Amino acid sequence: MIETDNPVIDSALVSDEFLRDPYGLMHRLQSEAPVFWSESIGAWIITRYDDVVTTFRDVAHFSNEGRLGRAVEYLSPEQRANFGAFENHYATKSLIHSDPPDHTRLRSLLNKAFTPRAVEAMRPRIQTLVNELLDSAPSELDLIRDLASPLPAIVIGEIVGAPTEDSGRFRHWADAILAFQGLNRPPLAALERAQSGLVEMRAYLNDLIAKRRRRPQDDLLTRLVEAESDSERLSESELLSTCVTLLVAGHETTMSLIGNGLLMLMQNPEQLQQLRQDPALMPGAIEEMLRVESPVARQPRRVVQDVTLGGQLLGQGQIAMQFVNAANRDPIYFPDPDRFDIRRTNNRHLAFGQGVHFCIGAPLARLEGPIAIAAVLRRMPNLRPAVDGADWDISKPNSRLLRSLPVLN
Repeated sequence: MIETDNPVIDSALVSDEFLRDPYGLMHRLQSEAPVFWSESIGAWIITRYDDVVTTFRDVAHFSNEGRLGRAVEYLSPEQRANFGAFENHYATKSLIHSDPPDHTRLRSLLNKAFTPRAVEAMRPRIQTLVNELLDSAPSELDLIRDLASPLPAIVIGEIVGAPTEDSGRFRHWADAILAFQGLNRPPLAALERAQSGLVEMRAYLNDLIAKRRRRPQDDLLTRLVEAESDSERLSESELLSTCVTLLVAGHETTMSLIGNGLLMLMQNPEQLQQLRQDPALMPGAIEEMLRVESPVARQPRRVVQDVTLGGQLLGQGQIAMQFVNAANRDPIYFPDPDRFDIRRTNNRHLAFGQGVHFCIGAPLARLEGPIAIAAVLRRMPNLRPAVDGADWDISKPNSRLLRSLPVLN
């Protein structure tokens, strides 16, 4: 039985080996220590499905507010003094850094842009982008570099109202801003990189917002700027923080779904063949991809007041780290949980969260993913990996995504 202060397990949780292949240790934690204190991560590690659901739904005890800004609290006063921009950003309430009633107000401003009907209207544009990206890709195709990474950056940028040619900048900033997440005591270099990305991105958005005030357009940013004029709905700082959230979160999760999904199909050729023979299996295949390799591997919640979870007392102000990729392989809910099965039924995965913070971009990811994956399968009848193994990106612990995916046809 694992004890909650086991130093061997604690060090393993921040190892490169764990980030590349976390599932064996996560199953052991689920079985023996489902709520485990990690000194290295600086948080309680939550691995069972039911406990993760509790941390999603019980916003009275597990809050989104103030959960990321705490990452600098372990620094010395002299070091922390250099992170004013970082702390100010994460002190601002925005879509994923607030709870009701503020969250309800902010989300209501965005809902219309992400309804299933509004998203479905984007299908022709997304299909065109996929075709253009694949048409222009080099013969030595890397499905991350040439498709999975640029596609969602362009799409979310166009929704918000940013020029298509700036999508590469969003990808750069997203990499920087997400580098510290997933650890409550991240390395100083990761914090510095995140703050630099935030400062650059906010300056860019300030300029774009000023342009929309002078010349409104038919885009989400214009609607948010117009809402800003109503002091009861959106402040300037909320506007900036919400736009950062949209452009960062709207890129990496869908990139992960496309890349991880194609890798899983190649690793399971019998499943790939089933999908080729019956394209109607695609919706279920997408849900299984989201379950088996959840794009968001872990997410923090701030403990608002003392609460007992999984037999452990979590103290006020501590962080509960939801290991979503563990919950999505909980054998209580998913028989044979490590098996990739595109015909799996009753797939109640948590890849998009649950409760009031259920991912607003889920309909968009569920549209982009199938379009991109189907296009690759259609164009590449002999699709296979060009290298052995998976090139996992371990620079961002909260994300499960590939750095590259070179393929052959």
